[in-house]
Amino acid sequence: MSISEVLVVGGKTLRDAGIDGATRDARLLLAQALGIGVDRLTIEAEKTVTQSELETFSAMLDRRVAREPVARILGRRAFWGRDFMVTPDVLDPRPETETLIEAALAGGAVERILDLGTGSGILALTLLAEWPEARAVASDISEDALIVCVKNAGKHGLGPRLSVLVSDWYEQIDGVFDLIVSNPPYIAAAEMGDLSEEVRQFDPFIALSPGGDGLEAYRIIAAGAQNRLAPNGRILVEIGHLQGVAVAGIFANAGLEDITVLPDMDGRDRVVAANMPRK
Repeated sequence: MSISEVLVVGGKTLRDAGIDGATRDARLLLAQALGIGVDRLTIEAEKTVTQSELETFSAMLDRRVAREPVARILGRRAFWGRDFMVTPDVLDPRPETETLIEAALAGGAVERILDLGTGSGILALTLLAEWPEARAVASDISEDALIVCVKNAGKHGLGPRLSVLVSDWYEQIDGVFDLIVSNPPYIAAAEMGDLSEEVRQFDPFIALSPGGDGLEAYRIIAAGAQNRLAPNGRILVEIGHLQGVAVAGIFANAGLEDITVLPDMDGRDRVVAANMPRK
C-alpha cells in the first residue's frame, strides 16, 4: 500500500472509533511510524509503506482508538513553538496554557522565576528560552516528573539556568523571585467524572485534582507568595474556566494587588495574574 492509501485507511479507522480530528491524528501517527515529517506525507504520497511500518502504524492506531492522546503516543507535545517530551509521569500540556506564557512575556523580562508544580517544565523552560538572562527554579512533588523536566531542559540547552527541587509547593523553596508561575491541579473532585477519557485515563491524577473544591493549591500558592515573591513581583496561575472569581478572591485575601483574570483563545477565563505590593 502507498502512503496515501494507508492514510485513507487510518483516517477511517479513527473516524469509525469516534475520534475527533481523525485525519489529522492519522497523519501525525503515520509520519512518526515512517520516521518522516508530516509535510513529507503529501510529497511522498505514492511511496510504498513497508510491512514493518504498517505494523507500527497499526499499533499506534490501536492506542489512539483506546483514547490515548496523540502526544502520548508520539512522546512529545508542541508548545510555544518547541517540542517537549511528555511521559505518563507528567500532564500533557494544553494549548490554552500558552495564555499564561503570553501574559508573562507581556509583563517584561525578569531575572528570577519560580515554577511550582512544573511537571514537564514547559512554563519555566519556555520563559527561560524567551528570556536569555533569566534563571529559574522548577519544583514538583514528583521525582519522575522532574526527570522529564531535566530532559526537556537538556534538549533545549537550558539546563545551566534551571534548578529543580522535589518540593511540596513551597516546602523546600528558598529565596525570593520576580515571577511565580504555576499550572496546579484544579479539577474539583465532583468534576473528575466529566473529563474526557483522554484526560481521565492518561494524565496523572495528582496533576489534575487536589480533591475537594479544586481550589486548595491556589490557597497555598497565594499564602506562600508573601515570603517568596519580591515587592512588585508578579504571579500567574492557570485556572479552570469557572474559577476566575474564586481564585481572584483568594489572591485578594492574601494581600496581592492588580488582580486580573485573563481569557484563553476561546474567550474562557484561563489565567489569574497579580502583583505583590511595593514595600
